[in-house]
Amino acid sequence: MSALSPVVRSIAFYLVFYLGSIGFVLWAALTAPVSRRAFRATVHGWSRFHRVCAALLLGIRPVLENPDLRGGVIYAVRHEAFFEAIDIPALFPLPVVFAKAELMRIPLWGLAAGRYGVVPVEREAGAKALRAMVTAARAHVATGRPLVIFPEGTRVPHGTSPPLQSGFAGLYKLLGLPVIPVAVDSGPLYHRRWKRAGAIHYRFGEEIPPGLPREEIEARVHAAINALNG
Repeated sequence: MSALSPVVRSIAFYLVFYLGSIGFVLWAALTAPVSRRAFRATVHGWSRFHRVCAALLLGIRPVLENPDLRGGVIYAVRHEAFFEAIDIPALFPLPVVFAKAELMRIPLWGLAAGRYGVVPVEREAGAKALRAMVTAARAHVATGRPLVIFPEGTRVPHGTSPPLQSGFAGLYKLLGLPVIPVAVDSGPLYHRRWKRAGAIHYRFGEEIPPGLPREEIEARVHAAINALNG
């Protein structure tokens, strides 16, 4: 595939990955009610399938810098493309992901996501919704799972550095967990119709302790997740 154009590579990727994903989603929906182990294996298999498709068809590979992968922490991840969203189950050890509530309404996918441990985020909701998110997150943390959040709230273009969403600081305060910020530079390669070959970097920052004032935690996380945003 190395001699093929980005257009041909991208079309091949779209066909293979998205058609293949239908089978994973259907199988996940079938296994979810009967076997947690088989269901989780399906989710992780889908994420690894994406990595293989990206590597073989697009020439894209992830590179981890200073990886720190464990439970009991909040990973605050820069979000530039769908790449890192799909890659999360392959990257972290059984992660619990905070995701837009709208995604949970997708037929079958929403059912599978809820079963896996995705925590829906209602952007316009108030304190009641925040408490519900914290309760759900604490239940997962008690089993040793890490939490993963995109503190910017949505995908952001490479080269920009918008402020963090206010809900991140609220979750950080109420959960009382350390934060590990993760910079990502997927945008230039993946967030485009015709994707480009190359390396997507995950740069893990230093652990940030719990209990910091809102201004400090937001400033430190914002700086760390933008470390590759040049």
